[in-house]
Amino acid sequence: MDDFTCPRCRTSKFQNPSLKMMVNVCGHGLCESCVDLLFLKGSGSCPECKIPLRRNNFRVQLFEDAAVEKEVDIRKRVLRDFNKKEEDFATLKEYNDYLEEVESIIYNLSNNIDVVNTNKRIEQYKRDNKEQIMKNKGKLGREEYELEELLELEKQLEEQRKKEIQMEEIETKKKKIQDKEALIDELMFSNADAKNIIETFAQQAQQAKEESVDKLPSRATKFSTGIQIGQRSNTTFLPVPTDEGPLYTYKPIILSVDGPKPPTTDEILSKGFINHVRPETEQGRAGGFRSIIACSRALQDSMSGLFHSKKSSTVH
Repeated sequence: MDDFTCPRCRTSKFQNPSLKMMVNVCGHGLCESCVDLLFLKGSGSCPECKIPLRRNNFRVQLFEDAAVEKEVDIRKRVLRDFNKKEEDFATLKEYNDYLEEVESIIYNLSNNIDVVNTNKRIEQYKRDNKEQIMKNKGKLGREEYELEELLELEKQLEEQRKKEIQMEEIETKKKKIQDKEALIDELMFSNADAKNIIETFAQQAQQAKEESVDKLPSRATKFSTGIQIGQRSNTTFLPVPTDEGPLYTYKPIILSVDGPKPPTTDEILSKGFINHVRPETEQGRAGGFRSIIACSRALQDSMSGLFHSKKSSTVH
């Protein structure tokens, strides 16, 4: 509940279910009312870290953890300039070194490590790769524009299909009302037998229904691979054996991890391994997160393969 409480006015999500938390580049959250109050002139300082901020840089907080929100914002800003692709490098090693440098910059800015020199590295990179950055931004802009066009076209087609379906439903309702009124008039003013009149209208309705079915587009008879839909194989299957005893026997999987045996659940708790894992929250438990499981998996991964050695073969 603390993550959904404004640090300034102490209003919580429990007190105000419509509370909207806002976050800026510093990563510290404020509710929307406090942002409007503190940044009336468009700029001001963060109440927690005193960093100068602008009102137009505040956005709705998407993640529960403010540190994650800060890292996401920094990653977006950095990747706008560090936008090279694998095809821009001569070798895979150069591309991997480039990705490692990007992650180091994001990590330093997210954790306030050597911020001044890190910003200098960013500015130097922008000066050295100005043309390449602009070229990749233009390429990315064209791809986004084409994607937006496709999405807009799909949206228009979907709206058109909805309108056609609505018109068909309206016409069908009108036809039913007209048929009903015609049947009532026929029963009221005709001298014919009422049973014959009802049977005649029922036959006409059945005929109209069959004609509407015939107008429907024919169903596909083949998959895209050319295989007939509903095609049956000529192969006959053997009958299910009815011998006594279970048809299936469970055998536990034994994995060779090439490493020391990881600690048990009791050892994880007693020896303090669990202290290095993020504690559980109500939201995390609801989503299936368990600290003991995460710690156990991390220990298994860290110990797996420690005893592995490459066997050398000797040619005689």
